[in-house]
Amino acid sequence: MSITIGEFTFGNPLFVGTGKYATYELMADALAACECEVVTVAVRRERMVDSDGRNILDFIDPKKYTLLPNTAGCFNAEDAIRTSRLGRELLEGIGNKGASWVKLEVLGDKKTLLPDPVGTLEALQTLKADGFTVLCYTSDDPIMAQRLKQAGADAVMPAGAPIGSGQGILNEYNIRIILEQLKEGDADFPIIVDAGVGTPSDVTKAMELGADGVLLNTGIAGADDPVKMAVAMNHALKAGQLGRTAGRIPRKLYATASSPLEGVIGVK
Repeated sequence: MSITIGEFTFGNPLFVGTGKYATYELMADALAACECEVVTVAVRRERMVDSDGRNILDFIDPKKYTLLPNTAGCFNAEDAIRTSRLGRELLEGIGNKGASWVKLEVLGDKKTLLPDPVGTLEALQTLKADGFTVLCYTSDDPIMAQRLKQAGADAVMPAGAPIGSGQGILNEYNIRIILEQLKEGDADFPIIVDAGVGTPSDVTKAMELGADGVLLNTGIAGADDPVKMAVAMNHALKAGQLGRTAGRIPRKLYATASSPLEGVIGVK
């Protein structure tokens, strides 16, 4: 099980964020527990230094994890582009190989945190011209997902539900349409379900539908026991991927005996 996005290839397609943890130590323990390889950091929103003057990057080993800068908190294309470039400079300074990519978020408003499709497309085009590998956060609108791929997105990240809501995948039919349309003739194009994941079963559902990976933060960081939840999310992702590739049985209207009667003595 692996995922390839541009020049990057990872064995574990569970991408995890760094926000909302009570302490940096707890964050580090949860990241280790979920066995993730990619850690996304909000360049604009994240508190890079805590009250004791400790830097968050001191708790994320750049030799173990590839950092994925994201533009969370940006509400127009200009801010998202500027934040992406700041993220690149930051990671170049510490020698992390994630310097040339970004998770692009351009949000429409502060209440819903739904993506702004016009701003997202505008920022995407500029960042691609600037040499970035761009993973685009979007709604579960199949038409918008197509537009992003056509505009050069290296991965499309449809939301399962609003950011941080924990509602899971609200419209699996739209996710299925996105998967079908974007992978038609391009089976390796990466699609990562992002936002709204609350439970391990949400992760499993995403992978069963055919997603190439899942990105989450609040589902782990907001749990009563983030480390235990991190382990559960990792197992859930693997279970969903294995279940999809194993091939489920067809749904039937009526019962089918698991122990057939054919061939049993005395039964006609």
